[in-house]
Amino acid sequence: MKVAGTQRSQILASRIANSLGVGLLPVHYSRFPDGEHYLQTGPLDDQTVIIGTVTDSDSLVQLLLLIDACGTSENVLVLPYMGYARQDKQFREGEPVSARAVAQALSRGVNRVITVQIHDPAVLTHFGLPAENLTPVPEIHSFLSSAGYQDPLILAPDEGALGFALAIARKERWDCDHLEKTRLSGEEVRVEPKKLPVTARTVVIVDDIISTGGTLATAARMLYSQGAAEVHAVCVHGIFTGGAYTFLLNAGISDLVASDSIESGYSRYSVADSVARAIQNADH
Repeated sequence: MKVAGTQRSQILASRIANSLGVGLLPVHYSRFPDGEHYLQTGPLDDQTVIIGTVTDSDSLVQLLLLIDACGTSENVLVLPYMGYARQDKQFREGEPVSARAVAQALSRGVNRVITVQIHDPAVLTHFGLPAENLTPVPEIHSFLSSAGYQDPLILAPDEGALGFALAIARKERWDCDHLEKTRLSGEEVRVEPKKLPVTARTVVIVDDIISTGGTLATAARMLYSQGAAEVHAVCVHGIFTGGAYTFLLNAGISDLVASDSIESGYSRYSVADSVARAIQNADH
């Protein structure tokens, strides 16, 4: 077995290889003069674990080419972040179900798929082969424990994410609650005032994805108005589009933390060990 990573997942691929105790597959990436992607791998083993975060169309094409180059149906595909997964329903006539289209395209040439904190686990059914979703609760709990917060309030951005927040809070018996959030459109949300026990406390908002940061910024201002001492944000997938990082710091977020599912300067904890355990458990 070897581990291969696309350009967007080189660091995570090396961490997973190290956790598994196997080698990294060398992959050379370049482009043709017309802009088309090209890649070439080193010598292949019988099985390759392919690590590929999909954040845009280029990373999707690159991942499709890597799957084809690795050339055996025994391969395992790991999607640390699956772009297009949030378009999982048809809202208007003529729209694609993008999650289904991408899942079906990525199902060829592999025999198993592992995702990390996918937006809706129902998307896994579109792969048409064994697929497993990992939730990095132990890693987030470990990070928060090491951060040394005293009596933090763990806060979900909405009721739908409360189960995720509760799983993180449960081990230390930290207080946990959720915000009242209503999505008005694909880009606009409303956060309703809700009286929370935040006076002089550290609040940690946990979420699966931070994209534009609009909900977080509104929540932070509301929490400070109720007397919170600090507001931190921890997510699995840190996208931070449109200058969201600066926007959130200006809104009073004391610290922003993400995993290495999308590799960036915000990546402060790794999902590598969870992925490695899932691969090893399947092999046994």
